[in-house]
Amino acid sequence: MNMNSHAFAGNPIKSRTPKPREPVSPQSALKTLRTLLSTNSQIISDDDFFKILPFRKGKPLTGSTTIGLKWHLGWLSLSDCKSYLEKSQVVLTDDSLVYLGSQNENGVDFVYWGIDVSDASGLVDELGARQFCFVELRTLMVATDWSDSKAMSQLAIAGHGRALVEWHNTARFCGYCGSKTVPIEAGRRKQCSNDLCNKRIYPRVDPVVIMLVIDKENDRALLGRQSRFVPRMWSCLAGFIEPGESLEEAVRRETWEETGIEVGEVVYHSSQPWPGFYPFLSLSLSSSSFNY
Repeated sequence: MNMNSHAFAGNPIKSRTPKPREPVSPQSALKTLRTLLSTNSQIISDDDFFKILPFRKGKPLTGSTTIGLKWHLGWLSLSDCKSYLEKSQVVLTDDSLVYLGSQNENGVDFVYWGIDVSDASGLVDELGARQFCFVELRTLMVATDWSDSKAMSQLAIAGHGRALVEWHNTARFCGYCGSKTVPIEAGRRKQCSNDLCNKRIYPRVDPVVIMLVIDKENDRALLGRQSRFVPRMWSCLAGFIEPGESLEEAVRRETWEETGIEVGEVVYHSSQPWPGFYPFLSLSLSSSSFNY
């Protein structure tokens, strides 16, 4: 395994935020999306640069292939997505779509969106007929070839999409006044609907430390496991950073709380996003901890 690989990092469609006047920017793309959805005519060509990734109960839509990638994301065109939802008696609106990013592929600009289709009960069978299914993110992570940069970028897109879609599901009400929230900026933010409040709400990111505790003298590493793990599965120690705590302090406290072992030197390694396994996005900050 390439130790420089990081699950859910390296998202190619989120590498930069387009300027507001660019056609693929959140503002411009949302304007185009509203125009397309407001027309009663059949969407044929104008949605060619829109790609939509459905999520059902946090699981992204995927397909399988025997060539190259073991799996691929199940992107739908705007017209296909609208048609599938209509069959399940669900109306596609701009508020239901979340802007994920954009990318130029072979000279063509594409805009990517995520959508939660958990309420569209008939969609599973409909998409299953096209050899698509909704797969748990952890399963995709295990099925991904970490030495394949294209596969890792697909995993990063799936993680980013799930994190934003799940955040929308949990941030339905304002934490200040309790009023309903509405999506703004193409779903990248939310805002309180109460005119007296109007608080802006941003996607939640919680810092987490994950550490490999090393016994230098005996050339050993400390790993842990939970009762729900499959046989022979072990992991590094990890835990949330508490208020008023540095990364190093969090590493020492979590190691002591979980194992009763005191660590000395703490060396920062790197970071990676850890999306959607809770109803928010974690930012994992990894380190090596040395026990003396």
